[in-house]
Amino acid sequence: MLSLWTDREPLRAFVSWSGGKESAFSLYRAKMGGLKISHLLNMLSDDGKLSRSHGLPGDILKVQAQGLGISLIQSPTSWEDYEERFKKRVLELKREGVEAGVFGDIDLEEHKNWVERVCRDVGVKPVLPLWKNDREKLLKDFVQAGFRAILVSVRTDLLTDEWLGREIDEEFIKDIKAQDGIDLCGEKGEYHTLVFDGPIFEKEVRFSAGKKIFQDNHGFLEIKVD
Repeated sequence: MLSLWTDREPLRAFVSWSGGKESAFSLYRAKMGGLKISHLLNMLSDDGKLSRSHGLPGDILKVQAQGLGISLIQSPTSWEDYEERFKKRVLELKREGVEAGVFGDIDLEEHKNWVERVCRDVGVKPVLPLWKNDREKLLKDFVQAGFRAILVSVRTDLLTDEWLGREIDEEFIKDIKAQDGIDLCGEKGEYHTLVFDGPIFEKEVRFSAGKKIFQDNHGFLEIKVD
């Protein structure tokens, strides 16, 4: 993994952006480590309406990017051509001087292997600032750094819909620890989040929470841009 410190000009990097807590916190740590974050890269559903990873409306990610003051690249894709489209966008960024990619993975080896292979194929350096960090400490550091995020989706076979809309705070950490068989950070898809404020934001993301939607053992909180 790339060392974030360098004696020359800071490396320009993109962040693989989901809109959730891991991508936001990895961006924060990468900046603290000396990288210059020039772009956010987000893959969308085929119709371009929702983020491929978290199911968030594409428009809310645009508002996030505006709040961060960082350019957002969005690319519609199916799961079948996800890697091809991802590589194409990264190669375009590379031609603009981007040298590294920042990813929010914690410890899923298959994800790390994919990241390292794809980055090697396109000739950029992979950076994983959260890799092998303790789950509880990550959540506590996230909260103590001043980030704010809410749960926007849950697996209803593992968590009730009452978790939708909950903010990530000390009370949340205590409650999620009490759940059996749940990864504290939701690394296996137990839940996903929307980050709307924190130390990397120039302005808070304004949004409204709507109705709860249920589909295929998942619950989603409708999010609308204010």
